[in-house]
Amino acid sequence: MSLLPQHTELDVIGAGLTVRLPGGDTVPFAHLDYAASAPCVRAAADAVEGLLPWYGSVHRGAGVRSRTSTLEYERARDIVAGFVGARPGDAVVFTRNTTDALNLLARCLPADVTTIVFDGEHHANLLPWPATLRLATPSSPDAAVEALDRALRSLRGPALLAVTGASNVTGEVWPVRRLADVAHRHGARVVVDAAQLAPHSPVDLAELGADYLALSGHKLYAPFGAGVLAGRADWLDTAAPYLRGGGASASVGDDAVTWATGPARHEGGTPNLLGAVSLAAVCAALGRADRAALHEREQSLLARLRDGLAGVPGVAEVSAFGAAQPRVGIVSLALPGGDAAEVADRLADEHGIGVRAGQFCAHPLARRLTGAAGVTGCDTATAALLRVSFGLGTTDGDIDRFVAAIGALTSGAAGRQLVGVRAGR
Repeated sequence: MSLLPQHTELDVIGAGLTVRLPGGDTVPFAHLDYAASAPCVRAAADAVEGLLPWYGSVHRGAGVRSRTSTLEYERARDIVAGFVGARPGDAVVFTRNTTDALNLLARCLPADVTTIVFDGEHHANLLPWPATLRLATPSSPDAAVEALDRALRSLRGPALLAVTGASNVTGEVWPVRRLADVAHRHGARVVVDAAQLAPHSPVDLAELGADYLALSGHKLYAPFGAGVLAGRADWLDTAAPYLRGGGASASVGDDAVTWATGPARHEGGTPNLLGAVSLAAVCAALGRADRAALHEREQSLLARLRDGLAGVPGVAEVSAFGAAQPRVGIVSLALPGGDAAEVADRLADEHGIGVRAGQFCAHPLARRLTGAAGVTGCDTATAALLRVSFGLGTTDGDIDRFVAAIGALTSGAAGRQLVGVRAGR
């Protein structure tokens, strides 16, 4: 059973992909690496195909192609604005991805702003900020709220909290609204990295209590190179353009430039029309879907996976807040004394299952989690986890095949040999 079989516009492109195993058998490919890049859905592909005959320059021509392209680009902006609950006066800027969006905001911060981040963040939300107060990832949501409150009490001057909506390592949902309420009591602003939250749950700036929100199309079933930064316009309108060039400039004289206002100020150059339109198409399709049913189905798959893994020796699910913390469809496993990369390779080669091994661009958190799970035999720079992630199009069979395969690979003499740490790593 697929996660959403009744909505054809959310059918996954390539759902029937098969791979040949070394023994000659052909099996369906089980893609369980959605947290890295989700597959394309029909709505995104159809939007691109439908626009291609009309593709032209955006904001730069008078012909029918340019006019159509400009209309569709701005229509996409409006659809995405609705998807994230943009408020009157908010800006919606198209970027390349979440990393690009957060770097854009970092470039727009007033010089006296201190950014507060927990060290469990993805590097995209850990590294861009010019002045940072880094907090250790706490052991519970309550502790996170308390740590933020203490940090803000110690600061003098304006602050920005940069926090994930859902961890790309553990899938755990962060207490964003509670953190935002604390931040706002201290006069601080909040930006939410929604790259992993948006594909699994509705996101709304007001409900999250966020001043800004960033997300990626390639996580949201629209892998055509577009992302979004949405939120308050004042910092964006007063900062220097992110990309200086055509489109960002309203007028250019011999010795002076007048920069554009609004999203155009930070969208210099020819924009990614197809990326914006495909992302908007998925946002619209998700808006028409029953998100509660999607959530229920995903949680069913998550429970199936976790229940199955509970019976597999040699693997340990990792978490920052504990096993009971709500999470999206992401589970990471430690292999105590083992080699996650080797297991991932064999899952792909021998079982036709795609997962990811590594530290997932969240090195401080991954190192802490592997150490807490008792991973030994490799230093903290190379300690790796095995991540399973899923969403639209994932079936019960995909989950069951993974559980059976990981059990076979990590049990018995063959398993012990497999998960031995590779020399030189």
